[in-house]
Amino acid sequence: MAVYTEVSDEELEAFVAEYDIGAVLGCKGIAEGVENSNYLLQTDQGSFILTLYEKRVNPDDLPFFIELMEHLAHKGLACPTPLAGRDGVTLRSLCGRPAAIISFLQGLWPRRISASHCAPLGRAMAEMHLAGLSFGRSRANTLGQPDWRPLFEMERHRADDVKPGLSAQLDAELTHLEQEWPRGLPSGIIHADLFPDNVFFKGDAVSGLIDFYFACTDFLAYDIAICLNAWCFEPGGDFNATKARNLLTGYQQVRPLSKAEFEALPVLCRGAAMRFLLTRLYDWLNTPAGAFVKRKDPLEYERKLRFHTQVPGPGAYGLEWAGA
Repeated sequence: MAVYTEVSDEELEAFVAEYDIGAVLGCKGIAEGVENSNYLLQTDQGSFILTLYEKRVNPDDLPFFIELMEHLAHKGLACPTPLAGRDGVTLRSLCGRPAAIISFLQGLWPRRISASHCAPLGRAMAEMHLAGLSFGRSRANTLGQPDWRPLFEMERHRADDVKPGLSAQLDAELTHLEQEWPRGLPSGIIHADLFPDNVFFKGDAVSGLIDFYFACTDFLAYDIAICLNAWCFEPGGDFNATKARNLLTGYQQVRPLSKAEFEALPVLCRGAAMRFLLTRLYDWLNTPAGAFVKRKDPLEYERKLRFHTQVPGPGAYGLEWAGA
């Protein structure tokens, strides 16, 4: 989440008047994340999230995101539900941007990740994957493996400004991923951005998954690889195999991995690290001055990438294959 587009009081009140959610009491920008403009909206009937979809989001994809959240909520998954206005329309326009009001979920995202968070996360992710199998739409992953090389080429000439030698390192790693990327793994709807700030907890129980604006159709195990990167490294950079084991064990309590998925974890983790390294690199070099958004360090994912390149096999992620 972030804020790129400012909304005046008059524009906000006129927009909210199109809904049956009461009168505006307050509206505060949310700085976390990088894609859309998000506000915590308070009315005399409750709390909501107001999202303005920025230019990086393809407007043609918005019906997919909205309908996916509606589908998952209908399946019993705790996730935000888009609200329709009095005219039944969910996607509207505000300040020249597509916009929607989304239900507010109770809970807090974990600022300090413990091993006890990881098994519930794994179970919730697997439940989401199973619920998504009956969703009637699909969407290509626009930040999937074929897209990494073009994204790198956009910033190849400036990568060494972030770290000397980074350009050559990324070039070589992309070549490896292009040669070794798996094929034929089980696919379905994945979240593709299940970072800690997109998972709410009450105690050690998951109370909701949010921010589905990267959701797409891809390998289900790739979603696991994204989470291994996002949840299982300590602040100092060390990999925590206990957290990874809990995550994988929790996931497999709901949806067991195939042997091919398990064996593909090292290359999937390398790919997930590459994807976030590249998008963070782009944002680091191109975020407008004065934008109300927190830039994220691309070198965090360069260090994670180096870890994955050195693992001897999938057992490094805390769990040995135990299937038939």
